[in-house]
Amino acid sequence: MPIEVRRFGVGHRRPDGPPGTTGIAGQVIESGSGGIIAELAFERRARITPHTNPNWTYFLVIEGGGWVGVGDERTRVQAGEAVVWPPDVIHAAWTDGAPMRAIVVEFASPPELLASGIIEGTVQAIGPGGVPPKQPSKGEGRLAPRPVTRIQTADPDAEEGEPL
Repeated sequence: MPIEVRRFGVGHRRPDGPPGTTGIAGQVIESGSGGIIAELAFERRARITPHTNPNWTYFLVIEGGGWVGVGDERTRVQAGEAVVWPPDVIHAAWTDGAPMRAIVVEFASPPELLASGIIEGTVQAIGPGGVPPKQPSKGEGRLAPRPVTRIQTADPDAEEGEPL
């Protein structure tokens, strides 16, 4: 079977988002009955207008940062953070003085149903002696405190942003 390559990023995006969205371009990477995976690129002062959708949505910030809202909550996000938007809950995302890139993953079914039979597997004996390794346990955790890395200015450098 040949390797399938899906292209996204600069040169592959189109304007994207629900009505009222400004300053955002995106590219669908995969779409099917189970959900969708897409890349979104936010310009400075871009906005996905508040809206709902019927899917579980993961908003994975991969570059830059901005703001997200879920229901009545608002918080700042940056690269390396993910936000969960539950189905049928008003959510939004926007930027102020810096651009942001995100991967959006939407699931038509609740996430706990998707993993059934996919992630579970069997451990096979490897190497001499035929002793299988211990089954990994489910991780527990929380986000680490976020260090302050830069100071926001009222007029960011106009040359700063995503390279072309």
